[in-house]
Amino acid sequence: MKKVSIMQAAALFLVVFFLSASLLQCTKDGELVKNLDRSYTGGPDSTVYAAFYESNTIATADAVPDVNDVIKMRGVQTIIHEYCNTSNCHGGPIAPRFEIYSQIMQYVKPGDPERSKLWEYITTNDFDNAMPPVNSNYELSTRDKSIVYNWIKNGAKEKPDLSDFRPAAIRILVDGCSSANCHNTATATGGWARKGLIPGLTSADTTQFTYINPTTGSVTVYCQLSNQTLRNQAWTAYKDSVKRFYADTVANASFRPWKTVSTPVSALSTRGPLNNYDDILMDILYPKSVRTVSSVVYTDPVTLKGYYVRGNPLVSTDCFVRRMDSTLIYRNPLTLVEASVSGNMSYDDGGFKPSEVALFKAWYFADPNIPDVWKYGFANVGIFKYRKTGNYIIKR
Repeated sequence: MKKVSIMQAAALFLVVFFLSASLLQCTKDGELVKNLDRSYTGGPDSTVYAAFYESNTIATADAVPDVNDVIKMRGVQTIIHEYCNTSNCHGGPIAPRFEIYSQIMQYVKPGDPERSKLWEYITTNDFDNAMPPVNSNYELSTRDKSIVYNWIKNGAKEKPDLSDFRPAAIRILVDGCSSANCHNTATATGGWARKGLIPGLTSADTTQFTYINPTTGSVTVYCQLSNQTLRNQAWTAYKDSVKRFYADTVANASFRPWKTVSTPVSALSTRGPLNNYDDILMDILYPKSVRTVSSVVYTDPVTLKGYYVRGNPLVSTDCFVRRMDSTLIYRNPLTLVEASVSGNMSYDDGGFKPSEVALFKAWYFADPNIPDVWKYGFANVGIFKYRKTGNYIIKR
């Protein structure tokens, strides 16, 4: 019996010795730490929608928020809760707590991720300070690190604002709408070149292809101007003429745009480009329906050239928000005549999700570059009405 006890004691000693050595090695410079890389290789990206809360109701929401009134996207609080605020960690017996905004902000320096303790915990290779613990094998994904990083970089606000809405909304619109066959410069100017509206260019300078809608099966033929330099020059000149004309239709009458983006002036019915913020803003201020009517609205008394562009951009039953949001009914700011169709751009073109539509609306109504008349009509009478309740969006 005595011999067995000695052997057991020796075995226990060896086990304890090796465990202690392993733990010491891991804490100092073990293989796990040597090969560890928890760094974030990305950088600041204002187009990443990074909010604290998972769900944010937009300011223009209906009395009972509709489906397109709430931005539901992965938020910082959710990420911290999943990785750190668990019942056996910082949501339970281990301090500090990482549960609510005020607690998390004790470890955040707004605008400066690199000097924020929270970010240090998430990216450090220090075995003792890493969060979540290295030996938990539960590491933040690159996407989650991006959300946390950009949230801190954008000011670590409890509620998102215009600086969060606009870059993310523009990116969604550009990515979703400026596809190879849709709202892009190549397609618009391709129609102009084929019609001979761009001096020196003909059909030979364009490429034609057929697009079949995977949902509806409808077939559309498009053509594009191949030369990128020429198409950018043509589209820039067109935008310049639109802006000058509507800035003062009397003084700049000679700038009335003639090269529209649909028939009969263009060779094919194409959509106005939405390649960037400036393109999108122009389409809001001077709707395509005003710039692309199907009949002559003005004839130059000298040249006798017929123009297909209206002189007042507000005489329109079209609007960006109308095309995005099927829960709203839009009415003409001047005549107050309601448009019959809503949401076709969202569902026919981009297929945007409700949260993306809500993000777009949040930006639209917060952006000071969009005049109030395009948001609330004249004298704040309201031009966007909720389909379910009949409530108008007005400025409060």
